[in-house]
Amino acid sequence: MLTSAESAIFALRFDKILIPDGGAVFRNFSAMSVLLDFIQAESQERRASFPDFAAGDTINVHVKIREGNKERIQQFQGVVLQRRNPSSNGETFTVRKISNQIGTERIFPLLSPNIDKIEVIRRGKVRRARLFYLRGLSGKQARIKERRLNQVAKATA
Repeated sequence: MLTSAESAIFALRFDKILIPDGGAVFRNFSAMSVLLDFIQAESQERRASFPDFAAGDTINVHVKIREGNKERIQQFQGVVLQRRNPSSNGETFTVRKISNQIGTERIFPLLSPNIDKIEVIRRGKVRRARLFYLRGLSGKQARIKERRLNQVAKATA
């Protein structure tokens, strides 16, 4: 029996292949459908490794930085302003942090190989999916209330 990676490579060499489907029944798949299934399964696996987060949450993103031939991990901690194109391969999220009274925003592709891990520091209680109004606020005005644990349990259930 071929693994999914081997079947994807096999599919590239031949236009049509037969893959067993549950036993004695065989279905005919094209090479592209096998590759698309493989890529989708890989992205679902990567997506499952990250915690659930939404706009208003404070997260810590561990990003791989390459400098020459060295690689290190840099942390970027801030508030999630938005998540764009949810449940697609091009999903991105925007994180805003303020350091030395200067606001910095960074857009991360969710499935990027440069993201090592994502930690949720605290969950924010907001009523919008896009928090661009935070750009004009500073100090105490830019604070976001924290969702309590029982509210988090109800939201995930």
